[in-house]
Amino acid sequence: MTPIVLGYDGSDFSVQALDWALDEAELRRLPLVVAHAWQWPYGDAADEDKAHLRKAAEHVLWHGAECARSTGAGVQVTTDLYEGPAARRLVELSADAALVVVGSRGLSELPRRVLGSVAGYVAANARCPVIVVRGPGPLPAPVNPGPVVIADDEPDDAVLGFAFGEAAMRQLTVAAADPGRIPARPGVEVRAAREGETATLLVVGRAGRPVDDTLVQHAPCPVAVVGG
Repeated sequence: MTPIVLGYDGSDFSVQALDWALDEAELRRLPLVVAHAWQWPYGDAADEDKAHLRKAAEHVLWHGAECARSTGAGVQVTTDLYEGPAARRLVELSADAALVVVGSRGLSELPRRVLGSVAGYVAANARCPVIVVRGPGPLPAPVNPGPVVIADDEPDDAVLGFAFGEAAMRQLTVAAADPGRIPARPGVEVRAAREGETATLLVVGRAGRPVDDTLVQHAPCPVAVVGG
């Protein structure tokens, strides 16, 4: 079975991503791969120094996997430890994944220019849908969850399929700025997006244009980037 891949770095931000990834794995009845990457940032180093850093990375990965196993309801959890850039590894794993889930720190402009955005890079280059989950800490469980919102004016089949699939699994409606242009699919209501409402998930297409890093970094809800 194709897995859900979670990018996990031990931060509070990746806790939200872990919650969402577990949700997806349970709803889709798929296994979960918890992935963590590490690299020595200071040039040449003694093997002993690198071993200490690798040991720390192994602990981070172990912690993420244990959190997933203790929280997930029957989800099979495996791990992937990689020496090198996290963004590159997540894109590699996306080739055989149903979905990649990553957290986003919502960096300000200067740090984003210096460090780049792992979430933005993965969203733009992955071979499968990517969900970017923003903010630290566990995801709150809303009493009245909002709709799955299609952000594209002219969504392609990949965006429509993903949005309606998520809405059906979560028993939510689909909302769009112009619902008349979106054919309804069985069992899922389509309606107009309402100003000021909080969406459960925003779905945007990747095909034919660059991914908007501002959207990925600053959207008020998780963002799914879908398509080729």
